[in-house]
Amino acid sequence: MSPITPTVNKSTKRYPASGWFAHPVLSVLLAASWLALSHSVEPVHLLSAVLIGLIIPRLLRPFLTQASVLHWPTALRLMAVVLWDIVVSNIVVAKLVLGPLDRMQPGWIPVPLASKHHRVNALFASIITTTPGTVSAVIDEERGVILVHALNCDDPAAMAADMKQRYEAPLLRAFHLEPGSPT
Repeated sequence: MSPITPTVNKSTKRYPASGWFAHPVLSVLLAASWLALSHSVEPVHLLSAVLIGLIIPRLLRPFLTQASVLHWPTALRLMAVVLWDIVVSNIVVAKLVLGPLDRMQPGWIPVPLASKHHRVNALFASIITTTPGTVSAVIDEERGVILVHALNCDDPAAMAADMKQRYEAPLLRAFHLEPGSPT
């Protein structure tokens, strides 16, 4: 008999939940926000930023879950895609709104979810609603879909497939998840 080697599920890798630097991204964002708000890099402001970055996440520990390990190159590429789509969508929506209103075909698009991971699904819905042309999104966990209200929807299936390919697939890769993974 050969020994069985356990497989490591990449989605369960986590940063340590204890310690002063349990949420490094949150700590860095808080410190950077403090420096931006203070408009100064004087030593007193630098010290304040460090203290805020260390103390606030520690105080919020009971309310924060463990941070997921991200695949940063994928996350950064997704961010670039989303920013590009926001710019292009603004132009498309401006043309649509300034043109004849009878050209608009609003509708609800069901977008099936590939995972039950709450962060991925929440981020997916947030990304969808930040791109102009999509008015709102509702996550229906029981049916496993996001219902997206689009300003102009001539082909719902193609729009849903485009959202899944452009946003959901990279999100799953960034969180080291396989489609259909529970959490």
